[in-house]
This record gives sequence, structure tokens and C-alpha cells, in this order.
Amino acid sequence: MNEKILIASDSTSDLNPELIERYGIKILPLGVSMGDKQYTDGVDITPEDIYENYEKTGTLPKTSAINLAAATAFFKEYTENGYSVVFFTISSQMSSTYQNVHLAASEFDSVFVVDTRNLSTGGGLLVVAAAEMAKNGKSASEIAKTCEELTGKVDASFVIDSLEFLHKGGRCSAVAAFGANLLRLKPCIVVKGGKMSVGGKYRGKYGDVLLKYVADRIGDGSEIELDRIFVTHAGCDREIVDACVAKVKELAPFGEVHVTRAGCTISSHCGRNTLGVLFIRKNPLQ
Repeated sequence: MNEKILIASDSTSDLNPELIERYGIKILPLGVSMGDKQYTDGVDITPEDIYENYEKTGTLPKTSAINLAAATAFFKEYTENGYSVVFFTISSQMSSTYQNVHLAASEFDSVFVVDTRNLSTGGGLLVVAAAEMAKNGKSASEIAKTCEELTGKVDASFVIDSLEFLHKGGRCSAVAAFGANLLRLKPCIVVKGGKMSVGGKYRGKYGDVLLKYVADRIGDGSEIELDRIFVTHAGCDREIVDACVAKVKELAPFGEVHVTRAGCTISSHCGRNTLGVLFIRKNPLQ
């Protein structure tokens, strides 16, 4: 009898509905508090709600990790129905979600938790890879082990048009934000070793900057696994997104190019007009 495997993730993987439905992926959402109200990421609040509230109040929401009780209930439901579960979380360096979920999983023999050491579709790439492995008959333990090894090959980055949200969220100084805006600098944020850092800076109009950024990240495509790539954004104009997708397709023959919208957790930290290209390299990042 084949092992029944459920591939699941927290809501920060930012997968689109098409992929979630294609692979039967289950999503366990993080919490979002805005003012005195509590919401559930992707369920009863959208990134546009966050942006509208910020424009009215000047305050950002707070996000909360998946708690022990929610993770335990989730695992209990599926293991009692005969599933082995492989669950993916946002980097343990960025949230306590991994610690809570890992603790919950310790009560179950057939639950495996993977720290993606990433965020957004950087983690989503691993979730989809796991779903493909499950479809091809790999065991849950094999899938978790392989995905843990893949984390170092995920190339995740994004370019931010304005540092306003990062500044408001305490992730960059007022001086840095002022200087970047004054010089029209657009920072490229990269994820490496589970943490975010500035990987470079661009200058100019945002749409032009993004095309240069896409070309810089992909190069000639020879070092990239060409199965799939994500173009993930936090509310960019359709024309800008379409131009970036066209550039991606021009540079390398990717099997699938997925456009996804960043969810509430990611959007609340980076703000509108953020876009990244995310893919898996053939070799670990240096």
C-alpha cells in the first residue's frame, strides 16, 4: 500500500491557487493583527486591505506565528486520516513559526517539518518540488531530507521601490531610507543562510530597474534548474509584471513561469511595488 502523503506549508509560501489546487497542497495561515482586530493571512484579509489601512492610519499590521495548538490540531487531523505530512515553514531566522510547528510535530511519528530558510516563493519552490516528489512515489522522509538539501540552492531576491515599509517596520534606519529615496535607489534584497541582506542597489525608474535586475539574476540561465521560476510581486502594475515575465522568457527556456502575489505577511514588511524572481540553482549559493 502506497504511503498517503500530504504536502503542506504556512501561508508565507505565497503559492497561487492554481498550484495549490494542482498538487492538493494545504496551507496553514499565520495571523495578522490590524488595530484591535485579528485576521488570518489570506482568509479574511488581503494585502490591499493592509495598504489601504496604512494610507489611512500610517500604521502597519503585526504578524503572528502559527501557534503550537493550531499546528498540533492540523497534524492530528491529517495523521488520523492516514497521512504522512511534510510541512514547510518560513525561515526559522525570521519567525518562531518553525519552532512552534517543529514542537507540535514531535508528538507525531509521521510528520516532517522543513525549515525552508527562506520566505515567499523561495519556500514555495521547495513546496512544489516536494509535491512533485510525492507524485513520483518518494516517501515523506525522503522528501523532507531532499528538500532540506535543496534549501541552499534556492535563489530568492526582490527589488523594493521604496523603503517606507521596511523603515516603519524597524528593518532599516530613517537615514538609510531618506538617502535611498533621495538618490532614487532601489535596493535588491537577497535571502541567504535564512536571513535577508542587501545584495545590491539599482538607480532609476522602477520598471527599468526591474528589467535590469531580472537580467542580472538569470544571466544566461546555464546555472539554473529550468523546471520553473516564480515572478512574485506585492502589488506592482500589471504592465510592469508582464514586462518582467516577458524578460524571463526571453532569457531562458523555463518549463513553467508562475506569477504569484505576495500574501499579507510578506506584503506588510515590504510594501507595494516589490518584485522578485525566485528559482533553484544547480549548485549551492556561494
